[in-house]
Amino acid sequence: MENFSKKEIKEQYKNRIVIGGVYCIKCNGNGRTWIKSTKDITGQINKLNFFVSTNSCPEPGMYSEWNQYGANSFSFTILEEIKKGETQTDREFAEDICVLYDMWMEKQQQESVEI
Repeated sequence: MENFSKKEIKEQYKNRIVIGGVYCIKCNGNGRTWIKSTKDITGQINKLNFFVSTNSCPEPGMYSEWNQYGANSFSFTILEEIKKGETQTDREFAEDICVLYDMWMEKQQQESVEI
């Protein structure tokens, strides 16, 4: 394994490709879903995997399902992802993700009305 200086590690972190988007966590035991957005899809996947591996509920709103069906009944699905543009500010990126999230929430509401 290569040894990198703190400066090199910091530079690599700054220059990484940032992918955000909208994702869904689903309780496969009862089909309930939670739609969320993030500026870091990979981080959210890692977060859920950590919670599953430690059998710790990631959110209070999932607590009853987590206890009833268990950690392994939860799945993570990326609904849509976007890559942060090279010249895009963090704020602009966050605003784009908010718009994307709103579109997915509207789509979910329309689908639940049609059922």
